[in-house]
Amino acid sequence: MRDPLLRSIRLLGVRPRPVARSLALGAGASISALALAALSAWLITRAWQMPPVLALSIAVTSVRALGISRAVLRYLERLATHDLALDAMATARSRMFRALATGDAAHPLSVKRSEIVGRAGDDVDEIGNALVRGLVPIGAAAVTGVTAIVVMTLVSPWAGLATAVAWLLVAVLAPWAAAAGTERSEADDRAARGELLDITATLLWHAPELAVAGRRDQLLADARAAAHRATAAADRGIRVQAWAAGVLPAATGAVAVIACLLAVGLSGQVDATTLGVLILLPLSAFEAAGGLLDAARQLQRSRGAARRVLALLDGTGVDTTADASPIAPVDRRAVMPSGADLVVDRLRWGHPATSARGPVDGWSSIAAGERIAVVGASGSGKTALLLTLAGLLAPRAGEVRVSGAATPAQVVRYFGEDAHLFATSVRENLLVSRGDADDAEITAALASVGLQGWIAGLPEGLDTVLDAGVDAVSAGQRRRLLLARVLVNTAPVVLLDEPCEHLDRDESDRLHRELLDPRSGLVDPRRTVIVATHTLPDDTAADRVIDLDRLIRCTGSDPGVTSAVHEEGGGLQLNDIWTREVTIS
Repeated sequence: MRDPLLRSIRLLGVRPRPVARSLALGAGASISALALAALSAWLITRAWQMPPVLALSIAVTSVRALGISRAVLRYLERLATHDLALDAMATARSRMFRALATGDAAHPLSVKRSEIVGRAGDDVDEIGNALVRGLVPIGAAAVTGVTAIVVMTLVSPWAGLATAVAWLLVAVLAPWAAAAGTERSEADDRAARGELLDITATLLWHAPELAVAGRRDQLLADARAAAHRATAAADRGIRVQAWAAGVLPAATGAVAVIACLLAVGLSGQVDATTLGVLILLPLSAFEAAGGLLDAARQLQRSRGAARRVLALLDGTGVDTTADASPIAPVDRRAVMPSGADLVVDRLRWGHPATSARGPVDGWSSIAAGERIAVVGASGSGKTALLLTLAGLLAPRAGEVRVSGAATPAQVVRYFGEDAHLFATSVRENLLVSRGDADDAEITAALASVGLQGWIAGLPEGLDTVLDAGVDAVSAGQRRRLLLARVLVNTAPVVLLDEPCEHLDRDESDRLHRELLDPRSGLVDPRRTVIVATHTLPDDTAADRVIDLDRLIRCTGSDPGVTSAVHEEGGGLQLNDIWTREVTIS
């Protein structure tokens, strides 16, 4: 099944019965409109003959019934179709998030945040719209078109042929031309909007750094330019659509003229009511075709959205066409080893689009319980190194393995500096790190990072909901909450990326010392702790300090190196924005 739109239908989990119900209601509404036109034409010509009123009573009642049924069936069709689409989109998003959460852990890290947001938001909506604005209108139009052709053929074979040709134009050729003509404009529009989304995300997430670097105005100008390009692309598509939309009234008028000419030739052979149906029916025979242009364009947009969504999900390695099976609860404390040794064999690391870093001289193993600090300038590869050690980024050369049968992904946990705080309770924000942690463990972890006073002042303690997520706390409180997740977790190897960022110097130094000292009690001494940071106090008990600017192995006993302290001056490396760093040794 190569067509991405057909593949995405499986992702939506669409069942045949709701689809058939929506199609039946849509077709019923269209046929009611067609029958209303035919019966009205008969009634007009029959009334012109001035028969007894009772001879028209059934027809008058039927006209009223068809008028009511048309509106009722259309309303029910909208309800059924939107219920189908909303259920399908909810299923698709559920399966998407499950795949991203349970599939290859490295895959989401290789995708931009804005891309994931766009796929789960607008693109899934576009796929759902294929049902509402594509499948059901096309099905209803197909039934109506066949019915109209059959009726016109019964009145006059030539009229039936003219109707069939017109339907071919308005239902096949015009939509195809409109979809093909707007494909390029849709691609340009998507590219411009994607660029706009990236710029918007950068402005939202890095506003302070951009303001300091003087780049905010430039990015705002780039955003306006991208918006103008998106508008221009949309205008080009609308021009093509306008020409295609003109086919419908032209075809309707042509069939009406042909029907009138045929009626003249048949005037002496058939009765007046038949001629009335022949002349007036073409005016309503193509009513259902009015939405086919929109349906074709929607299918084109939905196909592109499906292609992007499936490209995102294919990298997870998870079957997204099946519902999640129940997962038996597992006591992670029972299955997680208390310690693990990592073997680092001539490791070189880095993101695929960047140059490889490493190897680090003399670094061949990481013993269980070891404390290691990784320092270096922005862009030196600290985060990439941690991701590689965690098994979330493939090594550029060499390998990382765990002594024994386990893999890095099973025993190593990476805690990023930009981890998310959810708009839920304080307790739930820590349980995402380990779901079976009890209140005593959570409270102890919060106290260890200096949040006991803050928790005590909350109206509902651990049950207090952070309504605004990250905006509900200060930058320092956010950092401490993220650090508390590390303490709650029981993984034998933890990798911390900038764990003390946004804390004042004294508190940052204290936490760094305790994280890197197995005797402090902050982290179980049997667990391995690796910290990547810009600022490191000069009196830590770290077993090793690895300066990526120099790529040398440093130990606490090396007389030439006492610390690697980095002084920040910019913060974010973005285009030509560089963090000014000075290494003091």
